[in-house]
Amino acid sequence: MTRAGIGSSSRSSADVTAGVAIPSAVVAAPLPSRASLRVRWRAMARTGIKMMLHDKLKMLGTLVGVIFAVLLANQQLATFMGLLSKNVLFLRNSGADVWIAPPGTNQFQAGKQLGDFALMRARVTEGVEWAEPLILGAATVATPVGGAEPVTLIGVHLPIRGGGPWNIVAGSAAALARPDTMIFEDADREKLGGLNLGSLREVSGHKIQVGGFTYGLIPFGPSFAFAGYDLARELLKTPRDRNNFVMVKVRPGVDPKRIATDLQATLGTDVKVMTRDEYMTNIYWYLLKSTPIGITFGTSTLFGLIVGFVIVSLSMFSAVVDNLREFGTLKALGATTADLAKLLFVQSVAYAIVGSTIGLALVSNLANAIRTPRLALVLLPQTFAGTFVVMTVLCVIASSLALFRLHRLEPAMVFR
Repeated sequence: MTRAGIGSSSRSSADVTAGVAIPSAVVAAPLPSRASLRVRWRAMARTGIKMMLHDKLKMLGTLVGVIFAVLLANQQLATFMGLLSKNVLFLRNSGADVWIAPPGTNQFQAGKQLGDFALMRARVTEGVEWAEPLILGAATVATPVGGAEPVTLIGVHLPIRGGGPWNIVAGSAAALARPDTMIFEDADREKLGGLNLGSLREVSGHKIQVGGFTYGLIPFGPSFAFAGYDLARELLKTPRDRNNFVMVKVRPGVDPKRIATDLQATLGTDVKVMTRDEYMTNIYWYLLKSTPIGITFGTSTLFGLIVGFVIVSLSMFSAVVDNLREFGTLKALGATTADLAKLLFVQSVAYAIVGSTIGLALVSNLANAIRTPRLALVLLPQTFAGTFVVMTVLCVIASSLALFRLHRLEPAMVFR
């Protein structure tokens, strides 16, 4: 067979293929040999979409692969981001712009205690709106049926109450000013023996009254329970001149980084001064490098992408093998291997867009369905954008594997 008639659009495709039947999914008119790049792209795009819709079962199988990869990878990634978010929950909502912590601090947890000098120095630093001490430690709540449940006790200084509480759903934060009064997490009410406003409990050997409830204040560990600074100091047996952190709020228009640098230079190496963003970054890196969280969820995310890639690759390669005569017909009509690459590229992008859209819709609904105070799947806007990019790349790579089979395809095979 020759290509003498490829440049004429007046001859039918049946004439070109000498009577060989051309499926309706394939372009009916031959490609002009000198057609512009835009014309060729348009023709290949139209043909690729028609071929996808022609074999709906193959199309569904490929889409399932993309959807599975998007669903599994994003579910694992959202769970991972949710865990990271819980580890910086307090920092994000404390209201502090700068933190003074013990040296070597990489997490938000009780460690070596600080003296009052850091607090006093922070309060007289120019550009600081307020500086307040924070006490943090583990406490136990005795339940009426026996036993005890742990909580993370937060001691805040009144009346500013830097550090919380927030998200109050019952009672009032002002209740912390009352003697022997604490605020607990609403999700732990039953766990702590059916708490209600005014309930009495023994916390670390001290009788207290419930003054309110927060919602969703559960870090990666026991839930937060709030007390006034003096009460928390008594419960945690902390000396009067010691605290765990100093929280600093800078005035509007003042650079927190400058305040942190000045305080670090003044206080020396006995403390670690960080902006809130720096502290959060330190926590992220610590969790990724020193705990199995990053490896566990990173592996699961990668596994989802690999499985989806394999399914998409096999589906697209199978679709190419099953339609070799159609691709041979396209070559007979004047399509080059580069043109077929355009066709597969359009198909892969279409699969990526449609599959990613469906998969993201499913994982968003899943995140809303299983959201609780203890578990929250976090889907960032960057996750949505990244999903489309990653899945497009994977689908294009998968289509490139199928292209190798078409590279050696001879137009003459349509006559066999």
